[in-house]
Amino acid sequence: MIDRTTVDRIFEAARIVDVVGDFVALKKRGVNYVGCCPFHNERTPSFSVNPARNIYKCFGCSKAGNSVNFIMEHEHLNYPDALRYLAKKYSIPVEEKEQTPEEKQQSDRRESLMVVSAYAARAFHDNLFNEREGTAVGLSYFKERGFREDIIKSFELGYCLESPRDVFTQKAIKEGYKEEFLVETGLSIKSERGLFDRFWGRVIFPIHSLSGKVIAFGGRILKADKKAAKYVNSPESDIYSKSKILYGIFQAKNSIVKNDKCFLVEGYTDVLSMYQSGIENVVASSGTALTVEQIQLIKRFTSNITVLYDGDPAGIKASLRGIDLILQEDMNVKVLLLPEGEDPDSFARSHSASELEEHIRNKETDFITFKAQLLLDDAKNDPIKRSQLITDVVQSIALIPQAITRSVYLKECARMFEMEEQMLAETAETMRIKISRKDAKTQSFSEPQNTNIEPETWNIEPETLNRKTETGKKLLDAEKELIRLMLRYGQEILLAADESNSEPEVTVAGFIINELYIDELEFQQPLLHKIFDEYRQLMQNGNIIDDKYFLQHPDPEVSRLAASFEPKYELSKIHYRKSSVVKTDENSLLEITPKQVLVYKDERVKLRLNEIQHAMQQANNDNDTTRFETLFQQYHELTKVKMTLAVTLGNRIYQ
Repeated sequence: MIDRTTVDRIFEAARIVDVVGDFVALKKRGVNYVGCCPFHNERTPSFSVNPARNIYKCFGCSKAGNSVNFIMEHEHLNYPDALRYLAKKYSIPVEEKEQTPEEKQQSDRRESLMVVSAYAARAFHDNLFNEREGTAVGLSYFKERGFREDIIKSFELGYCLESPRDVFTQKAIKEGYKEEFLVETGLSIKSERGLFDRFWGRVIFPIHSLSGKVIAFGGRILKADKKAAKYVNSPESDIYSKSKILYGIFQAKNSIVKNDKCFLVEGYTDVLSMYQSGIENVVASSGTALTVEQIQLIKRFTSNITVLYDGDPAGIKASLRGIDLILQEDMNVKVLLLPEGEDPDSFARSHSASELEEHIRNKETDFITFKAQLLLDDAKNDPIKRSQLITDVVQSIALIPQAITRSVYLKECARMFEMEEQMLAETAETMRIKISRKDAKTQSFSEPQNTNIEPETWNIEPETLNRKTETGKKLLDAEKELIRLMLRYGQEILLAADESNSEPEVTVAGFIINELYIDELEFQQPLLHKIFDEYRQLMQNGNIIDDKYFLQHPDPEVSRLAASFEPKYELSKIHYRKSSVVKTDENSLLEITPKQVLVYKDERVKLRLNEIQHAMQQANNDNDTTRFETLFQQYHELTKVKMTLAVTLGNRIYQ
């Protein structure tokens, strides 16, 4: 039986366009994708896929459903097997076992937390319209802020009664909701004096999951009390992680897809006011620092983000890291600075929808212009500060995965600062090498086997390679084989571009470089490391690398190694004509290249496991419990990776 948490992960990961796209040629049409239905014969496409709602629908045969339904129907699988299929596609581990009573209790516990949160949302919302205090205080506040009743209902806004301070808790318990779930969701607080409501006397902003379920709350105090926090939020729980959700995402997702853009603001009322003004593709980070998970959530619906800032320079500088994170995720980011004294809430309330849209259209700017202008005010005529400013801007550009996009921004940066573009490009490339790759992402050419483990777990101590072990020798042989493929066939096309050119072609060298960069792997043998880095830099700079480049390299060690890869014999043209089944490197690159990358990763894992075992034994002898536990965790992670690689190496890489 597959546990509920794993099922949730599968549904979260499974993107309907990706799943259906494996079997149906889809073309974008408006906000949806269309294609010919795989379940009945048709010439005119009537099969529609909606990425915002994560569903498909055929208007010819009426079949419809989600990703799991599609796999069940198309592959003739039952429900558990369809889940396993998708789990494998998205590299989600599934433990097959019968649920113990404790596991069933945990699954039931999560469901109970959802039920309690849904009850609380209904109760708080009901207070606005059916309780005298709720109407006089809560509803009046929302109406004074200018929020229409349809907005109040759409976002399920509410109010928690002030007196007595346990009124909500006692009512919930009386209606059968358990104290432990009220406390775990943070709706109630337990102290020595008993239970009381967390949100008493506050207006309530429910936080919805992507599917529309209430998972947490934010509460704003209405009285002037210096001792009380202005906003109080639900604590993290089994159903709520603040770093992985955005306020308003459920209400905004359809509009984000339709407009192919998302506006990012800070607070609850910013979202509400903009939504009411007609800008419905807006979400908020709810006062927390923007996280990678939140950016990736937006990326499911669009690659375009506009960040709205108020006129507070100090606050803007503090949040610039968020822009860098967006760039790092390979998204297009623009910035909109509002007039001094305004925030998205006040500006949206004081302007009509057309005025708001016009202001956005005329005032939003690219991040380089925005960041440069912001920091230039500090630099003024100070050459040291000006140098630091340029370095800061170039460092942001260096985070962008796409080489062409980086080049465009570097050109603009050179024009703005009156600098040589080549100098800035070299600085950016140096930064890309030095920048911590832990948070860096690149757009994968294929669906790579991502190990999802910490980079330091891969690292191999130099003395390990110096040991004349069979594993160490195999690793160096695997490195050498990858370099041979790059030097001999690096510019050969591994995967051709699709007809629309939306997916670029992938070369042998591009595939190898991308795969190693994703898992943050570097060659251990110095000469091979040097060749790999030089090849990568040449490709990033757009250079054409012919077969003589490394054969004629000025470094004799490099040229000798390149020459050693030249084949001793080649099949004659006559032999090719006589047989159409001769298997050579040239006609097997699609099979050989991915497999060799996996062989290399497998050897890295094996060697590192040997080293960790040795270190664990030493830590155990030294009674160093902390180090032993750290090493054990790394060993456990790498063992799972080794098993995954072993399974993958036993199958074809491409179907």
